[in-house]
Amino acid sequence: MENRVNDAVKLFEEGFACSQAVFAAFSDRYGVDKNTALKIASGFGGGIARKQEVSGAVSGAIMLIGCRDGKTDSNDQIAQKKTYENVESFCQKFVERNNSITCSKILGCDMPTAKERGLFGTLCTKCVRDAAEIVSEILE
Repeated sequence: MENRVNDAVKLFEEGFACSQAVFAAFSDRYGVDKNTALKIASGFGGGIARKQEVSGAVSGAIMLIGCRDGKTDSNDQIAQKKTYENVESFCQKFVERNNSITCSKILGCDMPTAKERGLFGTLCTKCVRDAAEIVSEILE
């Protein structure tokens, strides 16, 4: 899985949003090709369209958990329970590493200031790596 983690970081460094990087690095495992994954995840970057809400790296990971565990039958409570348990586990581990799942708390400033301070290259790259590492553990 280390290759997929590195792929996520590489995608982010190439200019894709954190959500795109995490989701696209693993999506082919669930029948979603890279281009489709990049499109699906594109609106979640920057904490949902740069609103600094839930980190896009977190959103990308949650989409992957849903691809594997999500229910496809409205009555499938087992799949729903498994999905929520894995999402909760992911979020707990992410918070342990980053103190929050929200961009505003992780960055500690607004987006223009974060860009000015170079935080996308440091904190955001770390979040992409952390999200990819944690979700890869959950998906194994």
